[in-house]
Amino acid sequence: MKKVFKSIFATGIILLNGIFAVAQETDEKKQAYTFTVEKEVKATPVKNQSASGTCWSYSAISYIESELLRKGKPEYDLSEMWIVRHTYPAKAEKYMRMHGAAELSAGGSFEDVFWVIDQFGIVPQDVYQGLNYGEKQNVHSELDGMVKACTDAVLKSGRRNLSTAWLEGLNGVMDAYLGKRPEKFTCQGKEYTPKSFAQALGINKNDYVPLTSFTHHPFYQPFVLEIPDNWIWGAYNNIPIHELLEVINYALNNGYSVLWAADVSEQGFEYRKGFAVVPETDPEQMGETDKARWVGISKKDREKEILKFDEPVAEKTITQENRQVAFNNFQTTDDHGMHITGIAKDQNGKVFYKVKNSWGADDHIYDGYFYVSEAFILYKTIDITVHKDALPKNIAKKIFK
Repeated sequence: MKKVFKSIFATGIILLNGIFAVAQETDEKKQAYTFTVEKEVKATPVKNQSASGTCWSYSAISYIESELLRKGKPEYDLSEMWIVRHTYPAKAEKYMRMHGAAELSAGGSFEDVFWVIDQFGIVPQDVYQGLNYGEKQNVHSELDGMVKACTDAVLKSGRRNLSTAWLEGLNGVMDAYLGKRPEKFTCQGKEYTPKSFAQALGINKNDYVPLTSFTHHPFYQPFVLEIPDNWIWGAYNNIPIHELLEVINYALNNGYSVLWAADVSEQGFEYRKGFAVVPETDPEQMGETDKARWVGISKKDREKEILKFDEPVAEKTITQENRQVAFNNFQTTDDHGMHITGIAKDQNGKVFYKVKNSWGADDHIYDGYFYVSEAFILYKTIDITVHKDALPKNIAKKIFK
């Protein structure tokens, strides 16, 4: 926010400038939406993934930290980079087995996090910060480039038989950037290994259910979701979109938070303003009140005015069909992983969801959180993950039949 109290020199000017400045600041603070939280799950402080493509790790770790709070355990700050440290070599092995025809990048899925914890355990943040390269926050462009370049060099070497050293060499790169992995550490006065710490926390990947909603596969059957960052080839349970929303509502209303992967690249994702909506700009698709307001105005002027987001906007009606079209046309892609922690309503009584992000809390209207409309959830969700006990019984029966 712009600073407005800068130059005050005389008593009269103080008064006039003060009045003007307060009015200006009030105007700047005016928001299109006012939210009232109705349900909220406990969450740990907002973190900052900084210059790294690791939202999937940050959001899933945030979710697990909330799960521990839900179970009555102390607040923990777990290491996101511990997860990253173990996924990159595994991605590289998959990439090599696929002769380079697979994803090898910073991206990932929530499934990665549960897989790492199951295979390698977990450690607190202060045990493994992953900042072994002269930075105070994540800056991964060099690391990402090194991993890809090293692996491609081996792949393109022309050898019929790969050397026995390439993976060890890649692990050396990971150790150089993120740090060597501790075999043992002390937390709250007790000594643990990473695996015994995960066991003590009670994190069991089989307790968590990944869900999605697309019509190019049958409902109530799992399928490998075809998104680039699903390098692990995780299977997702496919249910209709209205049931996906029912799961989210049931979970939050019963004290469970929700892991959420979604597209955040389109107009309507107004993070700096603290909300995400799906604006309707076609008067023929609006209600009568909104339609009367915009009929007769050119498309260009109408869209310009609506997309200012100076006030609540009419939203598109989302169906299973138009949601699928957006996915098929790459309008909906797996952009970002986040953590849904609550249900809210705006000043007109519309339902929104409170979402914890991983872009830091400083200089943000809601301290690193924002609010997402029901329409945005329906339209832009790629997948969610919930605890198995957060599934409504009628939906659980269809999934686990």
